[in-house]
Order: sequence, then C-alpha cells, then structure tokens
Amino acid sequence: MYRIISGKWKSKRISAPKNFEVRPTTDFAKEALFSIIENRYDMEAEFISVLDLFAGIGSISLEFASRGCNDVTSVEMNPKHAAFINSTAAELEMAIQVNVQRADVFDYLKKNRNHKTYDLLVADPPFDTEEKKYNELISLVLNNKFLKPNGIFVLEHQSRTKLSHPNILETRKYGNVSFSFIKANEETTIESE
Repeated sequence: MYRIISGKWKSKRISAPKNFEVRPTTDFAKEALFSIIENRYDMEAEFISVLDLFAGIGSISLEFASRGCNDVTSVEMNPKHAAFINSTAAELEMAIQVNVQRADVFDYLKKNRNHKTYDLLVADPPFDTEEKKYNELISLVLNNKFLKPNGIFVLEHQSRTKLSHPNILETRKYGNVSFSFIKANEETTIESE
C-alpha cells in the first residue's frame, strides 16, 4: 500500500493485491524527491513530460499525475503491475495523463530510438540491481537522448550502491534509499569557419 502525497488525489491510499511483489518508494523518500522536483518545475503551470522506468504499481507515475503533470509514460514489464497502473489511473480519472507501456526497460530504451524526449526521467530498478546494470541504464538514457537538453534523470538506488558518472550532479540519501540526479549529455556544436 502507498499513498499519493499531494495534488488532486492528496492522501488517497492505493492498495495493490497481496500477491504483488513490490517495494514502492517510501512516503518519506517520495516526499523528499518531489520537494526537490517541485523546486525546479511548476508541474501545473508548465507542460512537463515524464518517463517513469520500472514503474512497479505506479507510485511515482500517479504522484506526478495527481500533481498536474499531463504527460506521464510508465514502463513496467510485469503484466499484472502494468494492468494495475492502467486500472488505477482510470479509476482516478488519470487515464489521459498516464500512458502505460508493458516492456522490459532495457529493451524499451534500446528499441525506441526515434522517440520523444522528456523533461524528467525517473527510474527505480530492483534493489538487487548490479552496478554494471545501473551504468548500462545511465548510458542508454543519455546516449539515446531520452532527456531534453535541460532535463534531469533521477535514479533511485540503495544507499550502499555508490554510482559514479560524470553527469551525476548530486546524490541525496534518505535512509537506505538514495536518489542520484543526472544531467543530459551536453550537445556539442561544431562552429563553421
């Protein structure tokens, strides 16, 4: 079970079926994350596009939608979880805002070469993900240009996992969960003589 922290559906509790093996981001960590994001973006005034990878049962996607974000794409491999996000979004009248893609995240990032770009990308891979898979994920997002030039990629990971990449702006720790904030690759322009 998790709750939507803010926005139209503030305090709404979402209960997943008991047989779902999920680990939604804690309220404490989610609240901290959205505080940082809302210092950067005004989700109701600006048109913000969000890509939520490893969406689970939609805790992050539905939080964005509740706060007025009208363009959320959720990528989740588990068919039951993807269906749960769809049905919950429909129940909360967010179906137009939340687009669920059932796919393996790594395959999705490799196949969608001619894709749209996003202001915000959030990923919450399984907690037992190996460091090399985190690095592959970062490379796929940055090298395939899923982020707009001033976009931010927020990668959730265990605090004991220390990620190093030149694009990491900062890492914030909340108990055993950390969020690394990663900037887009800088565009290199070739000046003509």
